[in-house]
Amino acid sequence: MEASAQLRNNPRTNNNAGSSRKARLVADQIRGLPVDKALALLQYSPKAVSRRVEQLLLCAVNNWRQKYDLDPADHDLFVKTVHVDASKTMKRFQPAPHGRAHRIRKRTHHFSITVASASPVQMDPVAGDEAKNSAEA
Repeated sequence: MEASAQLRNNPRTNNNAGSSRKARLVADQIRGLPVDKALALLQYSPKAVSRRVEQLLLCAVNNWRQKYDLDPADHDLFVKTVHVDASKTMKRFQPAPHGRAHRIRKRTHHFSITVASASPVQMDPVAGDEAKNSAEA
């Protein structure tokens, strides 16, 4: 049982400013950890991207809660996958000596987190399966 959340870059809000290489440093720290330990690690991390990752992890936990209608505290949720992909790069120019220009690359990234339950959970049969079985009989 798993749920995911994604943070895509929007050029207007520029909510994922920073390179994907710097974001992967934070992603590597939380990959495979239980959710409560990952949140504690992100809360005290000095990296700027850790605030956005913390919000995204909370979104993934809430998505899991809504999807399965269960309490995440009763089930051992852990960070199953974390993906950081490069997004669009804004190119700017800065004046340089002798009439030249140096290119400045303002990099952005996409973030995707998947949380899963470590313990197997018994789900009630779906009402559609019951109707299907009764129709066959």
